[in-house]
Amino acid sequence: MQKEIINRVTNSPLKTFDLEEIYPEGERVLFDVKDWLFQELILKETDFRESVKNHDWAQYKNSFVAVMCSADAIIPSWAFMLVAAQIIPFANKVVIGNLELLETIIYQELIGFLDLKDFANKPVIIKGCAEKPIPDSAYAFLIAKLQPTAKSIMFGEACSTVPLYKAKK
Repeated sequence: MQKEIINRVTNSPLKTFDLEEIYPEGERVLFDVKDWLFQELILKETDFRESVKNHDWAQYKNSFVAVMCSADAIIPSWAFMLVAAQIIPFANKVVIGNLELLETIIYQELIGFLDLKDFANKPVIIKGCAEKPIPDSAYAFLIAKLQPTAKSIMFGEACSTVPLYKAKK
């Protein structure tokens, strides 16, 4: 007589959280103001404002935009704010900074809104090996959100995890 095969992973209280599952779809755009500078070095307000006025902002519809300057130039804050003000009506999210900062802020907001009641008093695995650009800081945001409620937190895959946190009894 054969013994019934029992799937212990299915019957386990173990919960897996995959940050890729909450990754918002939409193009990531790096908007560089350096092309609107005189000799990529000096901001001339009249010319800069003219470039802002004539730019097609609708192309950023439903995208996530990081506004920055890659040139070694001193750019006043109002210039970045002026560009951001034009993009905001079209984009899902606008930050002043690079693409890593953009992803960090996206994840910070998403994780902040998560309802993690299904993870309460359960061992949790935060899935690794992401194919999407998930910043390291997103993992820290998730741990901070899970730690007050989870029984334990591990990182990796069910077959190979690294323990990160265990609640005190």
